[in-house]
Amino acid sequence: MNRKELVEALSKKTDSTKADAERNVAALIEIVTKTLKKGDNVALVGFGTFEVRKRAARTGRNPQTGATLKIKAAKVPAFKAGAGLKAAVNGGKK
Repeated sequence: MNRKELVEALSKKTDSTKADAERNVAALIEIVTKTLKKGDNVALVGFGTFEVRKRAARTGRNPQTGATLKIKAAKVPAFKAGAGLKAAVNGGKK
């Protein structure tokens, strides 16, 4: 499902216009992004948690040349699925 399909599904599910659904999706993405940028988590009970994880500096290798290179440490966004989402995906109920 891409963003356009998500907006259509949200519009139908909430009986709202596509423009309203698009604004809601955009607002959710903006809120999650700003929260993660501050270093905080977004926890949606039963669905999951958006969080920032730290990736340590490491040595990598260029697959074309075989040369080693240093990869800087970085902060990366991550999603950890909640029990309710895991159960739904696996066909169960929680």
